[in-house]
Amino acid sequence: MKISKDAVRHVAELARLEFKEDELERFSEQLGNILEYMEKLNEIDTASIEPTFHVLGLSTPLREDVVKPWLSLDEALENAPEKEEGFFTVPKFIED
Repeated sequence: MKISKDAVRHVAELARLEFKEDELERFSEQLGNILEYMEKLNEIDTASIEPTFHVLGLSTPLREDVVKPWLSLDEALENAPEKEEGFFTVPKFIED
């Protein structure tokens, strides 16, 4: 499946990424190769294979929820370089 440079450029703009022309060409080719591979995988008959969540038997160790003491607002903001009205202030990084 062929992915155009314009499609890659559009997705990059949505993600606020900038690429050079040669990078757009390379990513276009790489994404096309990935999608071609995915199409091949879709052709495989998996009807007789049971679905699995993990190939290996993984488990998540759980722990008790225990309430622990937390920092007061003053303690939490104590080392903040900038704060205002009880909140951390950070530089704006999203365009309007």
